[in-house]
Amino acid sequence: MIKENLTFNDLPQVVAQLRDEVMGMKQMLGALQRVNEPRKQNTHRPMSVEEASEYLRIPINTLYMKLANGVIPATKPGKRYVLYRDELDKWLESNRKNPVPLTDEEQNAAILGSHRRKPNKIDW
Repeated sequence: MIKENLTFNDLPQVVAQLRDEVMGMKQMLGALQRVNEPRKQNTHRPMSVEEASEYLRIPINTLYMKLANGVIPATKPGKRYVLYRDELDKWLESNRKNPVPLTDEEQNAAILGSHRRKPNKIDW
């Protein structure tokens, strides 16, 4: 369909062909991006105290002491503590001397969580 001399009457056909080619390239690029996209691991998985001490590389007694003081984030649904890897990672990052900057969403959540809002007069 490529001609040396295009006329005004050929324009709709050429534009339609170009549009089809561009749409095909968009689909190919989208498929390549989905294939090459790095997949995140699920780090919100429960860990026992032994696994957490191995992960943090601290003695179990020290970990129990920090858990009892509430320094390390954990839950205790029964007799045993349950720790989550992503929470431990955030705890480690927040206790660094040179902390890594938070993302905008994490920063916004921290600001909203630390400020109390005045109650509306309707709620009084």
